[in-house]
Amino acid sequence: MSKVSGFKNKHFLALAGNLVISIFGVATMALLYRSMSKSDIGTWFLFLSFIGIADGIRSGFLSTGTVKFYSGVELDRGKKVLGSVWFIALSISLLLLLLNAIVWTTTQLQNPQIQIVINWFGITFLSSLPFTVAIWILMAEEKYELILWLRLVNTGSMFVIIAILIYLQKMTLENLLLLNIATYLLTAFFCVIWRISNFRTVLKPSKSIMLELMHFGKYSLASSISSTLLRSVDTFIINYILGPAALAIYNLPCKLMEIVELPLRSFTSTGMSAMATAMNNHKKEEVLMIFKKYAGMLSFAFIPIVLGGILLADVAIKILGGPQYHGTEAANIFRIFLLFSMLYPIDRFNGITLDMLHLPQINLQKVLIMLAFSIVGNYVGISLVHNLYGAAFASPLIIISGLLFGHFYLKKHFHFTIKDILVTGLYESKQIINKTISSFQKSGNN
Repeated sequence: MSKVSGFKNKHFLALAGNLVISIFGVATMALLYRSMSKSDIGTWFLFLSFIGIADGIRSGFLSTGTVKFYSGVELDRGKKVLGSVWFIALSISLLLLLLNAIVWTTTQLQNPQIQIVINWFGITFLSSLPFTVAIWILMAEEKYELILWLRLVNTGSMFVIIAILIYLQKMTLENLLLLNIATYLLTAFFCVIWRISNFRTVLKPSKSIMLELMHFGKYSLASSISSTLLRSVDTFIINYILGPAALAIYNLPCKLMEIVELPLRSFTSTGMSAMATAMNNHKKEEVLMIFKKYAGMLSFAFIPIVLGGILLADVAIKILGGPQYHGTEAANIFRIFLLFSMLYPIDRFNGITLDMLHLPQINLQKVLIMLAFSIVGNYVGISLVHNLYGAAFASPLIIISGLLFGHFYLKKHFHFTIKDILVTGLYESKQIINKTISSFQKSGNN
């Protein structure tokens, strides 16, 4: 295997795509923290939390279903699947836009932050639709190189324009909200130019396929909404009890957790398609092997990331947030998050494997248990200590509860232990390292 072919494999491209999002996301946040007030930053992240919940509804209902029903099918059925996906996605988006318009015209709130969310929610959510559906389609087709370019257009353009606005001293919350819509529209334009949106298929939906998608998506939708709430509930509780300034501090370590979320998202996307292929070919034991391989490898890969992050937490917070956030709770909260992120790979692949075994209802129960621990843990913790550490110390309760529940149910279908996962992961890690070294040695000799 040459250097070039190594950089063309789907794992590398998926990782690169997520790396683009993370790099520009962190860089953009660094610019925003240095150019906007803590109150405006807190409002921006509150707005993103609401958008995230809405996207969780749309993506939860359709993203996995798109991959499952579109991958490897005949051309005619593929068009019907995409037409059905587009029809449902557009319907969801327009419905939420209508609800937003009703609230906007009939409600005038005293809370300025929530009013901003209401003012900008609908049009922002609709503008993101072409980009979102295009990503689902490209994932199903395993065209990770195009995903990389599409994400580069979306996140890169936003970073560049923010930098220009700061230079021109025009960086305001309103301009940021406008820019967010503009970058989605720009990305939609490239989806059309590159012919990857397949929007015309919206005219060819299939009733039977839509029913299949909706039946499959009802549990994954509930899981997705619950997962999004799981990521956002601490934001709402912190904003309610401690205010937007505290929320701005808390979002720094949350954003820095991209260093573990990045490889996790990359490998779960490629691992899910591999599991789906194995299940569709009735190779159940291969599903178990993929689960142990991916979860185990990531667990070992996290060790240097976690150790490095713990040591450099203060430096990372200062670089990202600026000197005004140095000495706040942000660095220690980041260390707490990192410590328990060692459990993320097994927990995340527990959920994916349950879905691939056609047990989405069990995965939903798992997420709901974690959500319950998050709500109670965050509210009680923050109320007791009256600072951000209350939210951070809820983290271990959340991840451990989900991991144990998922592991318990997977044991009913497979014979394996945590030790098996780690042994497999260590073996596969050594194999990859040896192959990589061998590849570069051969390339150097040539």
